[in-house]
Amino acid sequence: MSTYSPLMAKNLSVEPMVRVAIPPSSRQSVSPCPKAPWLILLKEAQNTDEAKWITLKKITYEDPAGKQRIWESAERQTRPQDAEVDAVGVVAILNDPKSPKGPSLLLQKQFRPAVDKVTIEVPSGLIDAGESPTDAAIRELKEETGYISTIPADAKAAEGILMFNDPGFCNTNTKMIFVEVDMRDPRNQEENLKPELEESEYIECFTLPLDSLWNELADLEAQGFAIDARVGTLAQGMEIAKKWKDVLKNDPS
Repeated sequence: MSTYSPLMAKNLSVEPMVRVAIPPSSRQSVSPCPKAPWLILLKEAQNTDEAKWITLKKITYEDPAGKQRIWESAERQTRPQDAEVDAVGVVAILNDPKSPKGPSLLLQKQFRPAVDKVTIEVPSGLIDAGESPTDAAIRELKEETGYISTIPADAKAAEGILMFNDPGFCNTNTKMIFVEVDMRDPRNQEENLKPELEESEYIECFTLPLDSLWNELADLEAQGFAIDARVGTLAQGMEIAKKWKDVLKNDPS
């Protein structure tokens, strides 16, 4: 049974964690980290033959000294045979001229049983067979949030480098894809958003201003949320860029 009991936020703006992607523009504050209805009922060892998503591997390798060693690793079972990438994360900046918040990062709150917490994440998902990372990013954003996006043609980093999430533990990898969301497109207006969530997906969408992203995430962590590594790394990178802005090239590509 879960013992997770996060602190509650002061401003209650929406009912938390309903199975609808709540448009970020519909409110100005972030709803609190919920105590219920998420409840871990049982945690036990699983037979790898029963696993659908991951498997364990015992790797025998030889080090530079010629000594044979053993390494334990986890692997996804979902990567398409014709692909080198497991999943994508979507970096979507909403720059709505009608919003007083300024350019903001689109984020999600989603309960993750593995950590027994609600996490702060970017929209993300597994790549389908025959699908490119960029196509997967556009599809996942549409399914999880309702937003219609495009890949910027003038950005070198639009399709991110292949990143390994935790190479000391598993071979899982991802690409962070930067997309543009045209807020002038009628389909991207709050009243027209049509997410296509699966029955098991309970996702709440919200935005945080880019200029205060690090501080906002620190506040969310203090409230009991878990910060996804990709989100935290992005925010930390922005803080580093601020400190070293004088030595960084002003090249938006």
